[in-house]
Amino acid sequence: MMNNRFALPRQLWLVILGVALLAAFAWLATHSGPFAPIKVTVVQVARGEVRPALFGIGTDEARRYIDLGKQNFVSQSVVDAKLQLRQSADAQVAAAQSALASAREDLARLQAERAGVQQQRSNIRLLAPVDGVVTARDAEPGTTVIAGQSVLKLEDPASLWVTVRIDQARAAGLKVGLPAEIALRAHAGTPLSGKVARVEPISDSVTEERIAQVAFDSLPHGVSSNEMADVTLHLPAVADALVVPNAALRHRGAQAGVWLRADGRLRFVPVKVGAEGLDGKVQIVDGLKAGDEVVVYSERSLQEGSRIKVVDALAGAAQ
Repeated sequence: MMNNRFALPRQLWLVILGVALLAAFAWLATHSGPFAPIKVTVVQVARGEVRPALFGIGTDEARRYIDLGKQNFVSQSVVDAKLQLRQSADAQVAAAQSALASAREDLARLQAERAGVQQQRSNIRLLAPVDGVVTARDAEPGTTVIAGQSVLKLEDPASLWVTVRIDQARAAGLKVGLPAEIALRAHAGTPLSGKVARVEPISDSVTEERIAQVAFDSLPHGVSSNEMADVTLHLPAVADALVVPNAALRHRGAQAGVWLRADGRLRFVPVKVGAEGLDGKVQIVDGLKAGDEVVVYSERSLQEGSRIKVVDALAGAAQ
């Protein structure tokens, strides 16, 4: 019980420790560094005239006392005391300038560190360039990502278009600006108008198709991405062209042609085709002339010199 009565609180020990540290710091500050005592010289005490004076601290004042000393207005000891004060002041100024330079270096370092932290903060903040809908999240919170790695997939509903694939053999005339008729599978019977906004410069070499993007003239309400659509592109009409039913076209390898009936004989004539209409008609650019007679449907495959009979219609053939 006696020991507990004289036990000091922990806070008091901390205060004592702090005071001790401050005292040690004060001792070090007054015994070393810029605040250390200045070296002095001594003389023996002797009888002489005493001229009381008041002393101040200041460089200019010390120089003034030097002049007075030279003119024998003050004693040499006073001049020496003032000189010591000036040296002390000079040392304090030098110390202050050194501390100022150190503080400036610390300020520059802290500013550089702050700029680095701000840059890191800007790098980890994701800003979407447009308003949209997040359709996929490729990284979870806490995931370490690298520059260029996808984190989120965002779609702008106002920028929807239809990616159309067209057979290369039928893609002649495909260009930007062509009017289009779009039939969404989910909105059957309600065709929508649009235009070709972009034609990809590279075709699909596997499927032999050209790729184009068709934009809506007016975005329909309720349309969703990845929805299937049938797209019809309207090419400019070709006037005064030779036309045959596309059912008359035959192919020998890559060569298109027709069976021509002339002078009672049948022969295969290669042709060069042009525009093709949705009504089943195709333009003949070369190989035929107006008035030539070609075979459209036949009961079986034709050969050179096959004997034929012309009828009005074949059972099961399109009219």
